[in-house]
Amino acid sequence: MNKKELNPYVSVDCVIFGFDLEQLYVLLIDSGSMEGYKQSRMAVPGDLIYDTENLDTAARRVLKELTGIENIYLEQIGAFGDPDRIGKKASDRKWLESIRAMPEARVITVAYYSLVRMPNFNPKASSFAKSAGWAPVSEVHDLAFDHYEILQSGLEQLKRKIKIQPIGFNLLPEKFTLSQLHKLYECIYDKALDKRNFRRKILNLNILTNLDEKQIGVPHKPSQLFKFNEENYKKLSEEGFDNFGF
Repeated sequence: MNKKELNPYVSVDCVIFGFDLEQLYVLLIDSGSMEGYKQSRMAVPGDLIYDTENLDTAARRVLKELTGIENIYLEQIGAFGDPDRIGKKASDRKWLESIRAMPEARVITVAYYSLVRMPNFNPKASSFAKSAGWAPVSEVHDLAFDHYEILQSGLEQLKRKIKIQPIGFNLLPEKFTLSQLHKLYECIYDKALDKRNFRRKILNLNILTNLDEKQIGVPHKPSQLFKFNEENYKKLSEEGFDNFGF
């Protein structure tokens, strides 16, 4: 079978989260506006799979082809199979007709998500993506196809997992302040968290290492820097501790 033969019925989509120490971001591509439609078509990176590749391989390939990002851990969110999930909007139907051999085909997609340190990645659009870049999650209200639903599912999975695993550290620089960590959790939960209670609990978990260093070159009083202590976290996990929520 020709490796380059696309399966018209199965796709993968990737929800990639980043954090700039102030806001939670998601990586989006612009697949281009259609004639008669002024607005661009923003979407999470996604495309059809090849018949000969598995889903994980397809997700990594599609992400690299559309944004240039590679070598990151991707975890499945779930499958989305509404019969009309890609044809509800007129602009989506027109786009499909212009780019796919079988635009009327029902497509089931498997979505993935990942957490990355934004400064480590410089998205570069290619293939059918007209642009690729980061958008504040709080400002995203509509996407192509059912990608807004997929984004929301990725957020819900992030909220669930951060309560049982301290995965938020994957979004932070290696060295960070307690205020930056607190802001991250507020962005993920989308609500205010009492600063004093947050700091008390996170320090009592003993999964942070005080670096005896402070911020440099900031326009305010420098704050203490910390680092995630993976060894102490592993000890907690081995003891069966799984409550990292706030």
